[in-house]
Amino acid sequence: MARRTSLEDSGCAIAQALDVVGDWWTLLIVRDTARGVHRFDELQRELGLSRKVLTERLRLLVEAEVLARVPYQERPVRHEYRLTPRGRALLPVLVALQDWGDAWVLGDGGTTATAERASAEARRVHALTGTRLPDLRLVDDRGAPRDPVADDAPHTVLYCFPGAYARPDAYPPGWAEIPGTPGCTLESRTYRDRLAGFRAAGAAVHGVSTQRPDEQRAFAQEERLDFPLLSDAESALITALRLPTFRAAGASRLKRLTLVVDRERVVRHVQYPVTDVAGSVEEALGVVRRLGEDAPPERHRA
Repeated sequence: MARRTSLEDSGCAIAQALDVVGDWWTLLIVRDTARGVHRFDELQRELGLSRKVLTERLRLLVEAEVLARVPYQERPVRHEYRLTPRGRALLPVLVALQDWGDAWVLGDGGTTATAERASAEARRVHALTGTRLPDLRLVDDRGAPRDPVADDAPHTVLYCFPGAYARPDAYPPGWAEIPGTPGCTLESRTYRDRLAGFRAAGAAVHGVSTQRPDEQRAFAQEERLDFPLLSDAESALITALRLPTFRAAGASRLKRLTLVVDRERVVRHVQYPVTDVAGSVEEALGVVRRLGEDAPPERHRA
């Protein structure tokens, strides 16, 4: 393999960044570690790389402090690879690449918060069924870190939405003209009004957007929401599950979709695209009721 010319002495920050993550295998390793794939054999299986190439790429990423080698077994000593703060700062780059690919390679270049049912993007999202959500934390509307999967309910409904604001003048210019963006307030209100039904079915409800926690808090207070809104402004959930996004007002926004996740963090049901906002809430409620009926009774300790 030809030796790559180093760009580390360039005065251009883009060139210097590419000197660290400028080949496709490197970014795919970052992508998969963000998805919860941390061990050498798992990465090799996911990527189909030779051991030699993977070893070299991991070494370079550790030297660049994008990944850290963390021991997970003592005898014999074995390590796994975790994103460092420097590595997690690359997550918005991955999201931007995904945005570009969805819009310009798989799509027609238009800005949209939804997708066609038969699109490659929709198939990718529906393939999440059976996927385990890795351990991660988002920031709730009170500014506290929170697991998106509730620990006190058999199931969690994660409804992801583009954005909802307490004041009409807070929406980005042209927001209502973007296909798929209208309906965020109605969606949250419908979950609020049906919350007792979800709780009776053993499900927690969490809303997720890429808005700042203070924006979410103002909206939650205005609409009297009795469930948390979670901020994925750092793209942790987006990159963990490769959730679809779009760009608006200089920021990445989640496209509207709903996931039902069980206590073991496994995605049990996916709604995407969501074209009937109120109907999607009723569908999610029906799903958690059926899952509750199918689940074996829990054993209670004496």
